[in-house]
Amino acid sequence: MTTVSNDSSPQAIWIDTNILVYANLALSPFHTMAVKRLQEYNQQGCEFWVSRQSLREYLSAMTKQNVLTASIQTSSLVADVQYFASRFLIGEDGSEVTDKLLALISKYPTGGKQVHDANIVATMVNCGVNDLLTHNVKDFTRFSDVINILPLVT
Repeated sequence: MTTVSNDSSPQAIWIDTNILVYANLALSPFHTMAVKRLQEYNQQGCEFWVSRQSLREYLSAMTKQNVLTASIQTSSLVADVQYFASRFLIGEDGSEVTDKLLALISKYPTGGKQVHDANIVATMVNCGVNDLLTHNVKDFTRFSDVINILPLVT
Protein backbone atom coordinates (compact mmCIF):
# COMPACT_ATOMS: atom_id res chain seq x y z
CA MET A 1 0.00 0.00 0.00
CA THR A 2 1.34 3.40 -0.94
CA THR A 3 -0.02 6.52 0.64
CA VAL A 4 0.64 10.11 -0.25
CA SER A 5 0.54 13.13 2.00
CA ASN A 6 0.23 16.80 1.29
CA ASP A 7 1.32 19.72 3.43
CA SER A 8 -2.04 20.27 5.10
CA SER A 9 -3.35 16.82 5.96
CA PRO A 10 -1.35 13.60 5.83
CA GLN A 11 -3.22 10.45 4.83
CA ALA A 12 -0.90 8.16 6.77
CA ILE A 13 1.29 8.78 9.79
CA TRP A 14 4.06 6.67 11.24
CA ILE A 15 3.83 6.71 15.02
CA ASP A 16 7.23 6.76 16.71
CA THR A 17 7.70 4.70 19.87
CA ASN A 18 7.91 7.75 22.12
CA ILE A 19 4.40 8.77 21.08
CA LEU A 20 3.07 5.33 22.06
CA VAL A 21 4.82 5.62 25.43
CA TYR A 22 3.66 9.17 26.15
CA ALA A 23 0.08 8.43 25.11
CA ASN A 24 -0.04 5.49 27.51
CA LEU A 25 1.72 7.03 30.52
CA ALA A 26 -0.63 9.40 32.31
CA LEU A 27 2.27 10.70 34.42
CA SER A 28 4.31 11.71 31.37
CA PRO A 29 4.62 15.47 30.88
CA PHE A 30 3.81 14.79 27.20
CA HIS A 31 0.78 12.55 27.82
CA THR A 32 -1.90 15.13 27.10
CA MET A 33 -0.16 16.39 23.96
CA ALA A 34 0.42 12.87 22.59
CA VAL A 35 -3.22 11.88 23.14
CA LYS A 36 -4.41 15.16 21.61
CA ARG A 37 -2.25 14.79 18.48
CA LEU A 38 -3.34 11.19 17.96
CA GLN A 39 -6.99 12.19 18.35
CA GLU A 40 -6.58 15.06 15.88
CA TYR A 41 -5.01 12.84 13.24
CA ASN A 42 -7.57 10.12 13.88
CA GLN A 43 -10.41 12.62 13.37
CA GLN A 44 -8.79 13.60 10.06
CA GLY A 45 -9.04 9.97 8.98
CA CYS A 46 -5.29 9.29 8.95
CA GLU A 47 -3.96 5.76 8.83
CA PHE A 48 -1.66 5.01 11.74
CA TRP A 49 1.44 2.90 11.11
CA VAL A 50 4.00 1.30 13.41
CA SER A 51 6.64 -1.37 13.01
CA ARG A 52 7.28 -4.47 15.05
CA GLN A 53 10.54 -2.75 16.05
CA SER A 54 8.46 0.02 17.65
CA LEU A 55 6.31 -2.52 19.47
CA ARG A 56 9.45 -4.11 20.95
CA GLU A 57 10.82 -0.67 21.85
CA TYR A 58 7.52 0.12 23.59
CA LEU A 59 7.82 -3.02 25.72
CA SER A 60 11.43 -2.19 26.51
CA ALA A 61 10.63 1.38 27.56
CA MET A 62 7.59 0.44 29.60
CA THR A 63 9.33 -2.38 31.49
CA LYS A 64 12.27 -0.17 32.42
CA GLN A 65 11.19 1.02 35.85
CA ASN A 66 11.65 4.67 36.66
CA VAL A 67 9.60 7.49 38.14
CA LEU A 68 6.98 7.26 35.38
CA THR A 69 6.86 3.49 34.86
CA ALA A 70 7.05 1.98 38.33
CA SER A 71 5.73 -1.58 38.21
CA ILE A 72 3.42 -1.86 35.22
CA GLN A 73 1.73 -5.25 35.01
CA THR A 74 3.03 -7.40 32.14
CA SER A 75 -0.54 -8.33 31.26
CA SER A 76 -1.32 -4.65 30.77
CA LEU A 77 1.65 -4.19 28.43
CA VAL A 78 0.72 -7.32 26.48
CA ALA A 79 -2.79 -5.90 26.08
CA ASP A 80 -1.32 -2.58 24.90
CA VAL A 81 0.76 -4.24 22.18
CA GLN A 82 -2.16 -6.41 21.10
CA TYR A 83 -4.28 -3.27 20.84
CA PHE A 84 -1.62 -1.46 18.78
CA ALA A 85 -1.30 -4.48 16.47
CA SER A 86 -5.07 -4.55 15.92
CA ARG A 87 -5.51 -0.76 15.60
CA PHE A 88 -2.47 0.27 13.57
CA LEU A 89 -1.11 -0.91 10.26
CA ILE A 90 2.14 -2.80 10.77
CA GLY A 91 5.13 -2.10 8.54
CA GLU A 92 6.94 -5.41 8.24
CA ASP A 93 10.71 -5.56 8.20
CA GLY A 94 12.14 -7.78 5.48
CA SER A 95 14.81 -7.86 2.80
CA GLU A 96 13.40 -4.81 0.99
CA VAL A 97 13.62 -2.78 4.20
CA THR A 98 17.19 -3.97 4.72
CA ASP A 99 18.09 -2.81 1.20
CA LYS A 100 16.56 0.60 1.92
CA LEU A 101 18.32 0.75 5.29
CA LEU A 102 21.68 0.08 3.65
CA ALA A 103 21.01 2.80 1.07
CA LEU A 104 20.06 5.26 3.83
CA ILE A 105 23.12 4.63 6.00
CA SER A 106 25.30 4.89 2.91
CA LYS A 107 23.84 8.31 2.11
CA TYR A 108 23.40 9.76 5.62
CA PRO A 109 26.01 9.56 8.39
CA THR A 110 24.49 7.03 10.79
CA GLY A 111 25.92 4.93 13.59
CA GLY A 112 25.16 3.23 16.87
CA LYS A 113 21.57 3.60 18.06
CA GLN A 114 20.88 5.87 15.06
CA VAL A 115 20.68 2.70 12.95
CA HIS A 116 17.36 1.92 14.67
CA ASP A 117 16.01 5.32 13.57
CA ALA A 118 17.29 4.72 10.05
CA ASN A 119 15.49 1.36 10.06
CA ILE A 120 12.22 3.10 10.96
CA VAL A 121 12.73 5.46 8.02
CA ALA A 122 13.57 2.52 5.73
CA THR A 123 10.39 0.75 6.83
CA MET A 124 8.36 3.93 6.30
CA VAL A 125 9.77 4.35 2.79
CA ASN A 126 9.08 0.71 2.01
CA CYS A 127 5.44 1.13 3.10
CA GLY A 128 5.00 4.43 1.26
CA VAL A 129 4.40 6.43 4.45
CA ASN A 130 5.94 9.90 4.36
CA ASP A 131 4.96 11.45 7.69
CA LEU A 132 6.44 10.63 11.11
CA LEU A 133 4.91 11.83 14.38
CA THR A 134 7.72 11.99 16.96
CA HIS A 135 8.99 13.91 19.93
CA ASN A 136 12.58 13.02 18.98
CA VAL A 137 12.83 15.37 16.02
CA LYS A 138 16.63 15.60 16.15
CA ASP A 139 16.91 11.81 15.71
CA PHE A 140 15.24 12.05 12.31
CA THR A 141 16.34 15.45 11.01
CA ARG A 142 19.08 13.90 8.86
CA PHE A 143 16.32 12.14 6.88
CA SER A 144 14.16 15.24 6.37
CA ASP A 145 14.59 15.11 2.60
CA VAL A 146 13.14 11.58 2.65
CA ILE A 147 10.33 11.94 5.24
CA ASN A 148 8.19 14.69 6.75
CA ILE A 149 8.73 15.09 10.47
CA LEU A 150 5.65 16.01 12.48
CA PRO A 151 6.91 17.21 15.88
CA LEU A 152 4.83 16.32 18.92
CA VAL A 153 5.41 19.79 20.32
CA THR A 154 5.37 22.63 17.82
